[in-house]
Amino acid sequence: MSGTDKTKNQVLGPAPIAVLVQPQLGENIGTAARAMANFGLHDMRLVEPRDGWPNEKAVAASSGAHWILDRATVYSTLADALSDVNHVYATTARPRGMIKEVITPEQAGHDMRARIERGGKVAMLFGRERWGLSNDEVSMADVIVTAPVNPAFASINIAQAVLLMGYEWFKDQAETLGQQTPELAALDGPGLQTPDTRPATKEEFNGFIGHLEHELDIAGFFKTAAKKPGMLRNIRNLFARASLTEQEVKSLRGIVSSLTRAHEKRKEEREAKAIEP
Repeated sequence: MSGTDKTKNQVLGPAPIAVLVQPQLGENIGTAARAMANFGLHDMRLVEPRDGWPNEKAVAASSGAHWILDRATVYSTLADALSDVNHVYATTARPRGMIKEVITPEQAGHDMRARIERGGKVAMLFGRERWGLSNDEVSMADVIVTAPVNPAFASINIAQAVLLMGYEWFKDQAETLGQQTPELAALDGPGLQTPDTRPATKEEFNGFIGHLEHELDIAGFFKTAAKKPGMLRNIRNLFARASLTEQEVKSLRGIVSSLTRAHEKRKEEREAKAIEP
C-alpha cells in the first residue's frame, strides 16, 4: 500500500514518544520514522545511535518522513530520554522473569490514548536490532508489551515494532481509511464501496428477478410448476447475497436481454431454413 499526499499538513497532536535504544543502522531509524509518520507519531528519541547522528542513510530510508528525523533528539542515557515521561511501555518478545504487567499492542493502544487524553506523556521503548532491550532497560518501563506472534519466529525488526504499536495507537482515532486522491475522497470505512453508483433499490432488484423469471419461463427452465417456487427462491437468494448495485442490476438485465435476442435470432434463422424450397 503506497501513497503520500504532500498537500496535507502534518498534524502534530499529542502522541506517544518512540524511543529507540542504541539503534545500529541508519536505515532502520529511517524506516521507523516512516512507520511513525503512517500513524501520527512524530516525537523520536534516540539513545546512543551506533553510527552517530544525523545519518544520511536514515533520511534516504525514511521515504519522505525526514521531518521526523529533523526533529529527533539524541540522548546519552535512557534515563535522560525518559526524564519527562509519565508512563513507559517496553516492547519485547522474550519473557523477562520479572514481576511486571504484560499487555498486547492492542491493549497498549487503548491505554496510551486514555493516558494522553488525561494529559500524560507516554513513551514506547524499542531495543537494538540484534538483541532488543536489556533487563535493566525493561525494568525502567511501567509495563511490557508483547505481540501475539509465531513463537518459533518471534523477532520483529524496529520498523515493524514501531508500525505495530503505531497502528494500535492510531486506528481508533483515524477518521478515514487510506488516502484521499484528487479524484476520490478517502474511504469512510470498510464495507461495500459503490463509486459512481449506489445500492440497487428493491424495486430495481425485483424488476431484474421478474425479467429473469419471464425469460426462464419462455426458455423452459422451470421443468415443473411444483418446483418453480423453490427454484425461484434459490435464484432470488443467490442474487440477494451479491448486494447488487444499480449499475450491476442494469448490466444483468442487459445480459439477459442480449441472450434472449441471440436465442430468438437463431430460432428465426432455423425457421427460415426450414421453409426454404
